[in-house]
Parts: sequence; structure tokens; C-alpha cells
Amino acid sequence: MRARIIKIVTWVLLIWGGFSLALVLAIGVLVAYQFAAASRDKDDSASPHDVRYVLNWCRLGDERIERVIHSHISARSLTGDHLDAYAIKISHVDETDFTSKLDDPTSRWYRGDQLPPVVDAAVKFVSTWHHEIPWFPTEAELRSTNFSVYPWSIYFHGVEPSAAELIFVRKSDQMVFYFGGKT
Repeated sequence: MRARIIKIVTWVLLIWGGFSLALVLAIGVLVAYQFAAASRDKDDSASPHDVRYVLNWCRLGDERIERVIHSHISARSLTGDHLDAYAIKISHVDETDFTSKLDDPTSRWYRGDQLPPVVDAAVKFVSTWHHEIPWFPTEAELRSTNFSVYPWSIYFHGVEPSAAELIFVRKSDQMVFYFGGKT
């Protein structure tokens, strides 16, 4: 009987040890990922191919992309916190790009000075990141008549945004600015 108990305890300890080893290895992989080269910030390295989704999301079309002026792709934290931003020069933009789809709620542009409360809160959220992307327009600029805003996604924690993906177009010089961030 005693030998049987020793055998059971041995197996329980072996299983527990295997589980503990797997857990330690998993934590080690996650920590290594945080410090890996793939999880470093990348500035001004995006190509037109990398940013084409921005113009396709807002239905302007990626064929308008001339070049990427600035880009910032931050490292991802374990919780997904990040900041991605682009400044994209496009070939043309027309006022009809912002007014032709007003009846489609999934494709809605807003003038910078006429934002609904949810988009207004998201623009304020964008402005809190300006210290990391100084080339990005300021909150005052984004709220001007020269900008149009396309909200792709906005997530709230309580009544404050915790993540947003917004596309801004500055009509005067045909620039598109993309912001994607999560805290």
C-alpha cells in the first residue's frame, strides 16, 4: 500500500513539475517577445503598400497614394497598447469624397469643427499622444474646417476613449493622417 501511495505522489509531482516548467517557459517567451527586435518602435519606415488599408477603409482608394511622409509604428505591449500613425500624401481629394455617402452610416465623414460627441472625445484622445508624434496635426488643427474626420473605430472605458482609429484629411494640401492607438 505504501509503495502505491509513493507511486501516486511521484506521478502527481511529475505532472506538477511539467506544468510548472511549461508555465515558466511561456512567461519566458512573453518576456523575450517584449524585448525582441520585432517589438521596437519604427519611425518613417512605412511604404505606400503598408498604409493602403487607410485609404481603402475610408473609401478614398489606395490608388491616390503618392508617398508616405511620416510613419510611427510603436512596439506592442502584452496588453495590446500601441500607437500607429501615418502622414500620407495623396494625389487628389474632392469635396464629393466627403459628401457623396452621407446617407451611408458606415461611411461617414465629419467636418473637423462639427464633430458629434463620440468623435469629439476620440479627437481629444488623439491629442494626448502628440508628444510622441510631433509631426501629427494638433487638436486645434484637427478641429478646423480644413480637416475632415473618418472614425473607423472608437472604444470606450467608461465615458473616456481607451482606443481609437481615426482618419483625417487635410484638404488644402491633400494630406491624409491616420491615428491608431490604445491605452
